Amino acid sequence: MGFVSRHASRHASRHAGTIKLLIVVTILGMQCDGLGAEESLQTFINEGRPTSTLEIDNDSLLMRRDDGLYTSGVRFSHGYRLSTAEGWRSAGWRVGQQLYTPSDVRVRPANLSPLDRPYAGWLYGGFFYNVANFDGSELAFGLDVGCLGPCAGGRLTQTFVHKLFDQFEPLGWSTQIRNEVGVVLRSGARAPYWRLNRHADIRPGVSLRLGNIFTDLTADAVLRAGRLESSAEAGGVYVFARGAMRAVAYDATLEGGMFSDDQVRTVKPRRMTGEWELGLQWYQRSWAWRLSVVRRSSEINGLSESLGRQDFLRLAISYFPQ
Repeated sequence: MGFVSRHASRHASRHAGTIKLLIVVTILGMQCDGLGAEESLQTFINEGRPTSTLEIDNDSLLMRRDDGLYTSGVRFSHGYRLSTAEGWRSAGWRVGQQLYTPSDVRVRPANLSPLDRPYAGWLYGGFFYNVANFDGSELAFGLDVGCLGPCAGGRLTQTFVHKLFDQFEPLGWSTQIRNEVGVVLRSGARAPYWRLNRHADIRPGVSLRLGNIFTDLTADAVLRAGRLESSAEAGGVYVFARGAMRAVAYDATLEGGMFSDDQVRTVKPRRMTGEWELGLQWYQRSWAWRLSVVRRSSEINGLSESLGRQDFLRLAISYFPQ
């Protein structure tokens, strides 16, 4: 236990300062943007437009029968959007679950490669506050609290889904990352749209996560092309392409929990990873749909792209009644 205590103290001291910094930045950002008495949660509920969104990431939706790496993510969020002179503000809550497995869940634990991904589940709930302007610029703040490990229910979820669709049983969940309570602070920003012409634009952004589950910094850019300026009543549709680079300081789904026992199979993360996304967005009146294909580079240090590359389908459905 002495080694575990020293391990926890070392990681905790490394991240304590950055976590405190993001707390301060989040509070100051919300104050600077006017989230005070006049825009209390009750104001958002009474005057804002409710919006519910279901997001699904899954590699099996690409018509594959084998799960692997980042294999599933489900998120549901509900918020209220309040119009302002400059654009709109929104506040709300979200819940989600993410599942990670080795490249082939049919392989028994004793036969897994030392560089294969560990089994891990992350179950969380949180709150968010976003500010968006008509020129496309955005600020976002949030906090997620959850559980990494068996308490996240990853084994139960994957086993149930595989039985439902008559797929093979995953064999290695007994080796998953151990239980740990997690706190992740989130902050992000996007620049105004850079108009290329009437039907195309590009917008860069940056996002930061700090906590004992994920600590990373992501920079990306999104290119859109299509019918961009139509109203919600008339509807709109466009294709988009997104490219991102992520600098990773800590990933508990790979390295294990910061405060939990080290006696499980873990791997070292790559410090720089990439992601590419190509998709279609459609919206009209009270509905919006987004469908895309995502390719994520290998996240494990020492694992080649051919073995560690991840492909999955991302689907998002939003409902915002008039």
